[in-house]
Amino acid sequence: MDSRGVTAGVLFFVCVCAGAQSADSDIGDVDDLPVPQQIRITNITCDSFKISWDMDSRGRDRITHYFIDLNKKENMSSNKFKHKDVPTKLVAKAVPLPMTVRGHWFLSPRTEYTVAVQTAAKQPDGEYAVSRWSEIIEFCTADYSSIHLNQLLQKAEAIAGRMLPFTIFYRNQQREYFQQDRCSCFLLPTVKDNSGSHGSPISGKLEGIFFSCNTEFNTGKPPQDSPYGPYRFQIRADVLFNKTTNMYFGDFYCMYTSYHYVILVLAPDGSKGDAFCKGRLPALDRSDNRFLACTEEEDGSLSFRHAQDVNLEVMYTEPVDLRLGAVSQISGHQLMSLSTANAKKDPSCKVCNISVGR
Repeated sequence: MDSRGVTAGVLFFVCVCAGAQSADSDIGDVDDLPVPQQIRITNITCDSFKISWDMDSRGRDRITHYFIDLNKKENMSSNKFKHKDVPTKLVAKAVPLPMTVRGHWFLSPRTEYTVAVQTAAKQPDGEYAVSRWSEIIEFCTADYSSIHLNQLLQKAEAIAGRMLPFTIFYRNQQREYFQQDRCSCFLLPTVKDNSGSHGSPISGKLEGIFFSCNTEFNTGKPPQDSPYGPYRFQIRADVLFNKTTNMYFGDFYCMYTSYHYVILVLAPDGSKGDAFCKGRLPALDRSDNRFLACTEEEDGSLSFRHAQDVNLEVMYTEPVDLRLGAVSQISGHQLMSLSTANAKKDPSCKVCNISVGR
């Protein structure tokens, strides 16, 4: 493989924009140029991939360009925030394969695409002789990498604000939720939904139980309103968060409002959830970070603080014994508009987006 050729493949890609001159507009008749066969997609990330293929030697020396037709595969769970006017016809100068295709303006994370390739020879009059199209190949882009998650982390840290003390984690639900399994007396982890950033590695994969810890500035206590239900389970902070708990940054997003949400994962050291997070999510120092801190005092007790200016969604990866806390009814309202269940991230927010697919 010639690494210089791969670089050239990136640099010379031209995205044919809507309304501009398309590759098809200057294409002549189908020629006897070699047709790409056995297309291979490798090194897939959230906003790039490498593509290569086999070709007959006959006519190969005439090839000057490759035409790549890239389209999002439509399905019920597709990323609805991919830009609608994204061009999908890519034109590249013929370079050694494999060739890197990279571009956050037309590739989104966790999204299925189809791709087909055509070889072309530019004529003296500016028109192209082209081969027949190759077979259509399907592939799916990847989750955010650790690099992208660290970029999100830095953006979240910039707006986290000062730290306020707290003593309990709490979870609001309907009454039936806390009565559904009286025999076990445990809250059980479930797979996280697809709310938040489209490329978050935890969505649809990591199991956990979501808790809140935010307090009201004027009272220092949890708010009496909740979007999730009028019954609240409260548990001492040190039961879930202590010296044997590892903490990870999971996501940073908003839902077309000024409220921003940070997802943190708490996983007991050596647990199944901890194994999932290691290598996938940025690890946070439990006593020194901008979001959720656990500090040991001189007398050996633990004190806790949370960030004031973001809404923390704390995902605990293991079952929780209801007998270690208490369930009671809150006096406030159920503010359904603030629910983050399956909420989609605002792709236009400059505060919580990074330069990759949303």
